[in-house]
Amino acid sequence: MGGVRRKKAVLEHLAERGAAAPVSEEEFRALLELFAPVSETAMRRILRESGAPLAPLVEGVRQENFAELERTLLAVLGEYEAAGGRERRMMCRRAVIRAKDHARLALKRLPEERRAAKEEMILWMMEWLENPALFRQWLELRKRHFPISERQDFGVPERDNGAEH
Repeated sequence: MGGVRRKKAVLEHLAERGAAAPVSEEEFRALLELFAPVSETAMRRILRESGAPLAPLVEGVRQENFAELERTLLAVLGEYEAAGGRERRMMCRRAVIRAKDHARLALKRLPEERRAAKEEMILWMMEWLENPALFRQWLELRKRHFPISERQDFGVPERDNGAEH
């Protein structure tokens, strides 16, 4: 199944399912099997673009802007704190590590005027990974020290949920 046909099929599946509950991790795995071969990255992209609500570990860590980064890091942190065991906590850590690694790769390709924003985002993810228990407090202090009026997402365009890109 080609990418466009796969995306259409996933969107049809989501429409049939309805938008009552977020797409869970179990449902995400089932979608990967149902629409195989498809990468986790491609499936996440389709789900994000669909507007369907997603469980925190399905959505992952978003980096379009600082508000999305904060929202998703805190959502993953909530999962981490509620985790009953080491394996679940490691899943949360892997989600943040994957986002951090992606940000570092993207940093190399960004124009100079956008690098400071991505470096700040990487710092947030590093702090999350170094001490999740203190991340909320660290983030509040960081935002006071470096308020959004000064950050302005360093030229990173805000995304409108309804806007086309």
